[in-house]
Amino acid sequence: MAAASKMMSMASLTHFRPLSCAAAALTPPSRLVQHPPDLIKWVRREGGFVHQAVKIAQLDPYGLGLVVSDDIPSGSDLIALPHHVPLRFSSNDSGGGDGYESVLAELARPIPEELWAMKLGLKLLRERAIVGSFWWPYISNLPETYNVPIFFPGEDIKNLQYAPLLYQVNKRCRFLLEFEREVKGALANLVEDKHPFGGQDVDASSLGWAMSAVSSRAFRLHRKKLPDGTPGDIPMMLPLIDMCNHSFSPNAQIVQGQDSENSNILVKVVAERAINRDDSLSLNYGCLNNDLFLLDYGFVVPANPYDCIELRYDGALLDAASMASGVSSPNFSSPSPWQLQILEALGFVGENPDLKVRLGGADLIEGRLLAALRVLLAADRETVDQHDLNTLKSLSVEAPLGIPTELAALRTVVALCVIALEHFPTKLMDDESILRKGASPSAELAVQFRIQKKSVIIDTMRDLARRVKVLAAKEKDGS
Repeated sequence: MAAASKMMSMASLTHFRPLSCAAAALTPPSRLVQHPPDLIKWVRREGGFVHQAVKIAQLDPYGLGLVVSDDIPSGSDLIALPHHVPLRFSSNDSGGGDGYESVLAELARPIPEELWAMKLGLKLLRERAIVGSFWWPYISNLPETYNVPIFFPGEDIKNLQYAPLLYQVNKRCRFLLEFEREVKGALANLVEDKHPFGGQDVDASSLGWAMSAVSSRAFRLHRKKLPDGTPGDIPMMLPLIDMCNHSFSPNAQIVQGQDSENSNILVKVVAERAINRDDSLSLNYGCLNNDLFLLDYGFVVPANPYDCIELRYDGALLDAASMASGVSSPNFSSPSPWQLQILEALGFVGENPDLKVRLGGADLIEGRLLAALRVLLAADRETVDQHDLNTLKSLSVEAPLGIPTELAALRTVVALCVIALEHFPTKLMDDESILRKGASPSAELAVQFRIQKKSVIIDTMRDLARRVKVLAAKEKDGS
């Protein structure tokens, strides 16, 4: 949290004027320049295609987006970009000759894969810093600020109230502050013609802007692996295309082709269904949970079917949950040798155990957790040995080890949900009251996020309670 506050106070890399990250609370954010070039005209001038009905418009509260001014039939081409228009991190696309490519490559080398957006962010900063960049018409249309958690005030980071996300936010802030030192050290004694950023200073705030711009707008497209071993998955910023909003039921999709002779990627957007006049264009950014939507895109999806909560597999916690739910003699913290073998197969014990488990989402209970609960609550080994792990992981397989075991497992999960809900300092009604009264955009996002997490827990509890009621009735009837 302190890292984020420090980043907020820093000066930023500039093209024409300083970037103020403190303005991240503005809704919608302004562009880098007050009157940027017409992006549609630029794409067409560079040989791209934009359907005559596609327009750029203000879509409150989301900022600029794409809308259509007339009905468009399904299957119509909406946007097509020639191969030289997307912005990618590759020395082959840089034009060469100015001596900065090796410096960028060295800076990018230690960046972990999970923060891939920073690698392309370095190229974005390069093109933003130099005067006369080919991509300036595109870059000048980018938001001046990004309302993602790394730029939240410290209090609003704390208001997220969800440990897994707090960990990720602080991890990114620490990375940016450490990377700032590495970048400054690498650039300290460079001659001007080898300085990637035209001699301008680069700090954690400008790096955070670049990483946020890429994570919220770039697409990872596929291509054939090149002879030098370059992988087939390459991040690209797609001008104009990246102004499409997100939807799990999008009206458009990205289609890519590839020139077999030179591996050029050709990208276009096609209407997936008929689009009505005044509709905004939407793409599916991915089946992601709200942690990733907030971290990378700066928004939260209400009633997200892919949202979930993350817990840590802990025998003592499971013992407490089982006892709280009325399960007699739980032995989660002291499994027998044969149960340990199964837990090892599930990845909960042994070398490098994976103790993260999820509740909610499409699966409701992560299969590994469900299998562990069923096995550790089973009456005997013989019953367990009649089923494979895939069966034990499946919630759709009703009571494979018997109704009493299944009831104990589900009631334990319900108790886990109660414990998880109690870890939030505020109640759901408190959060809703805050939203009604009004709050800053970052505070509102934090409250919306934790409301959705609590809703996942509550919905999971309700679903499991229904299952428990049905099973209890079957047990009572002796069926």
